Amino acid sequence: MMETGVKMETQREMKGASQVLAVITSLGLAFAIGCGGSSASHTNTVVTTGANVQPITVNAGPAGNYSNGAFTSVTVCAPGTTTCQTIDGVLVDTGSSGLRLLSSALTGVTLTQQKSVNGNPVVECLPFVSGYTWGPVQTGDVQMAGEKASSVPIQVISATDYTVPTACSNQGTAEETLADLGANGILGVGLWAQDCGEACVTTGTTNPNLYFECPASGCIVVGEALSQQVPNPVGLFASDNNGVIIQLPAASSPEATLTGSLVFGIGTQSNNALGSATKYANDTFGNFVTTYKGQTYSSSFLDSGSNGIFFLTAAIAAIPDCADANYFYCPTSTLNLSAVNQGAGGVGSGTVNFSVANADSLFNNNPNDTVLGGLAGPNTLSGFDWGLPFFYGRDVYTALEGKSTPLGSGPYWAY
Repeated sequence: MMETGVKMETQREMKGASQVLAVITSLGLAFAIGCGGSSASHTNTVVTTGANVQPITVNAGPAGNYSNGAFTSVTVCAPGTTTCQTIDGVLVDTGSSGLRLLSSALTGVTLTQQKSVNGNPVVECLPFVSGYTWGPVQTGDVQMAGEKASSVPIQVISATDYTVPTACSNQGTAEETLADLGANGILGVGLWAQDCGEACVTTGTTNPNLYFECPASGCIVVGEALSQQVPNPVGLFASDNNGVIIQLPAASSPEATLTGSLVFGIGTQSNNALGSATKYANDTFGNFVTTYKGQTYSSSFLDSGSNGIFFLTAAIAAIPDCADANYFYCPTSTLNLSAVNQGAGGVGSGTVNFSVANADSLFNNNPNDTVLGGLAGPNTLSGFDWGLPFFYGRDVYTALEGKSTPLGSGPYWAY
């Protein structure tokens, strides 16, 4: 039987002075619901072949206690060499940008430490609602499927290499081990080219304190050029570099695992066309609007790194929290609900049907299932966090900022 206590994280991407990161802290495995998660507008076909196709699997993760987590493997090499290591159990996250790996998992290759203009090691603090990750920024080559990105800045998560400064530790609890993350790393393939953007380029009151240089005297905030920030690695591929598609089959009932694909590129190959997908534009914060029961919520987003659909609070939604798994909802019976997503500026609109099940009952009744379409819970943000259950049965496109696609330049989502 799998454990039911685990951090299930999701990041809302940061951009400019408005940058915000959010994490949903959730409890483990569970559930079963007859109608699965959100309904798809069509029956999707998962692409399994092609040099731009990376397999992903929804399973319990390397810690053995994850639900609704899509994992893949990433090959990392010392820059310009064939000395490489393939790391499994990396969470695929459309809610963030950047590759982050646990130092405990990165044992077979030595990456190059990034230095500041003063010659000091550069270290990053990435905040979440529940805490933060801390660790040096190091450079390596990244390979997935037949794609390669060279000299990619990567956050190597470690609390032992450099003393965590107060400006980072006051973000909350450190999330720096396999037990904390439930994953060997996070592959952020979200909307933005870098994990911070212009706000981190210079120091000052608008700098969100993500990047530090760490001389022997202690770590201090440093300005980090865009080219040195931890990037979405897809944007550095030679081709198929304008975004990704996550393809997962529908999940009409609880399943132990589910196999799908992470397809690189949008409209660049015969296997990544947009087809009939609808484009949903986002605002400068990366959000669109969800209308639910006549109320509009402007901070909504698609996030494969979140293990449920998180919306409103128990009081506002009139859905009780769980007694045991108290980061999820526990209605007395399964709720079949609907909402309308609308892109920024009215670009894109469509109804989403989704279900909310009693998580406590389902955790107890389905201890070995990790694909749980009806998992949902409260959200402290003014919007809907459409987590991995939304992705079941859909082709979900994440277009990268500044990159050209058949539906115009990113960033945007489409499905």
